[in-house]
Amino acid sequence: MKIGILMCGHAPVEVKDHFGDYDAMFATLLAGYDLTFQAWNVEAMDLPGDPGEADGWLISGSRHGAYEPHEFIPPLEEFIRAADASKTPMIGVCFGHQIIAQALGGKVEKASVGWTVGRQEYDFQNLGHLHLNAWHQDQVITPPQGALTLATTPSCPHAALRYGSHILTVQPHPEMNGPIIAEYVRLRRDNPTYPEAVMSRALAKAAKPTDEAVMAGEFARFLKTARAEQAETANV
Repeated sequence: MKIGILMCGHAPVEVKDHFGDYDAMFATLLAGYDLTFQAWNVEAMDLPGDPGEADGWLISGSRHGAYEPHEFIPPLEEFIRAADASKTPMIGVCFGHQIIAQALGGKVEKASVGWTVGRQEYDFQNLGHLHLNAWHQDQVITPPQGALTLATTPSCPHAALRYGSHILTVQPHPEMNGPIIAEYVRLRRDNPTYPEAVMSRALAKAAKPTDEAVMAGEFARFLKTARAEQAETANV
């Protein structure tokens, strides 16, 4: 199964040198599930022409806000709506979670709690309590009509959403393990944008185990099941 990775940003050079860019992180996360990958540099206006160019799609994180006036955002939203209309499997992570919600009628804003960085505990309806890394200050404040909230935290009420059986989105970053988060913290700790207490907590928890392997299995299962349903519907 071919998965198109829509790159809405890039990892810092120092992170890429050790762990690869976002597409490499997702390929590592999903290794062993019989998936192949092709990346599009969406941030640079390199977008696929049609959702049928891949069997499923994964929209990455980004340093940008979904509500900001960047050139790539309107065509990306058009692509999301086309993929939704055709029931093409799609996963969104962090910014991907937010831009899918916005494209389908939801609302994204900066959260009143400010930055959420590092290891967090998420209460998933179908998976129980999972620990995953996060890096965001924006959130889905109002999900689109018909979206089902699958995961919550006290400070992030809509941490995962499902749209029918073909779109799954999550606010945390399962592609970012402890060493990756620790590298991000080291790079950005002196930036006054980030509260010292938030960064210190993230670094202290970076060595603790996280459940990215569970989320990888859920991603792979979801993509394959949604693809099979799409193919079955097309053959009716």
